[in-house]
Amino acid sequence: MPVRALLLALAAAILFGASTPANKLLLAHFDPFQLAGLLYLGAALSMVPQALRERRRPDARPLDRANRWRLAGAVICGGVVAPVLLLAGLRLTSAAATSLLLNLEPAATAVLGVWIFHEHLSPRSGVGVAGIVIAGAMLSWQNGWPSIVAALLVAAACVCWGLDNQLTALIDGMTPSRSTLWKGGVAGIVNLGIGLAVAPLHGSSIRVVAALVVGAFSYGVSIALYIAAAQQLGATRAQGVFASAPFVGAALSLVIFSDPVTTIQVLAAAALIVSVGALVTGEHGHHHRHGAVEHIHSHRHDDGHHSHEHPELPPSTRHTHRHNHEHLVHAHPHWPDLHHRHSH
Repeated sequence: MPVRALLLALAAAILFGASTPANKLLLAHFDPFQLAGLLYLGAALSMVPQALRERRRPDARPLDRANRWRLAGAVICGGVVAPVLLLAGLRLTSAAATSLLLNLEPAATAVLGVWIFHEHLSPRSGVGVAGIVIAGAMLSWQNGWPSIVAALLVAAACVCWGLDNQLTALIDGMTPSRSTLWKGGVAGIVNLGIGLAVAPLHGSSIRVVAALVVGAFSYGVSIALYIAAAQQLGATRAQGVFASAPFVGAALSLVIFSDPVTTIQVLAAAALIVSVGALVTGEHGHHHRHGAVEHIHSHRHDDGHHSHEHPELPPSTRHTHRHNHEHLVHAHPHWPDLHHRHSH
């Protein structure tokens, strides 16, 4: 697994994990639609400077029709629907339990990847997905009916984010900062508009700023880092690393809210750690074919897929520009990244 991509996904996980206890505090002052809108507007604002710089790139071009549909699907599922479902569930249960339930997201991403997006899971990775689902079920039963309803809401959010993850990893021709800007801007305006139509905004200006700051880092910077990692690892493996986010959120929640640690939470956390490890360590390699394609993304020239030349640039230097790939057939261990979306 590429070390740089792993570190990007881990940084994204830490930032996103911190959002759950922060959101629990903010939900006392905002409707879920209002808070979701503010969080994603903060995400969009954090990406404006970088997106403006990238707009001036000589190889920047509009997205084609297929990528516009992928972006629209990611915005609706991951930006508009998922955060509202998560915040509604967070109102019904503890921040620690909600954080751990978010580990359903890598399982949802993996299942959708196999069923819809032609990803391959080894038997070990399949066992990991099953373990994550079982651990989520353990958490959902611990506090009776309210916990079950909360778990269903969080699980639905995870399915939406799983679809978002798969679509975002496939977007070809848009940098992570621009993808995040579009997602945050559209989702923020839609959800905040719905929230203001349903109820007046009661949060103070200080709390509004706090929500925007949480959104800027825990959603904006985090999403951009995750997209960069997913384009190198594939959505399923990137989600496996990102699955450390719930444990960050659970640990912070236990410190902030002094919630008691239950036996079920400990057992579920242990099952989740083992299951996520199985998910991300499954190996896959075979002869496969690459068709000729032109696209733009972050890459380096010592990865076996980028043979175009930059005389002044060392092969190990990561950079971004529009480039062409010629037809290629070879065999090596690989992940379902931008270059390996073949069927099996």
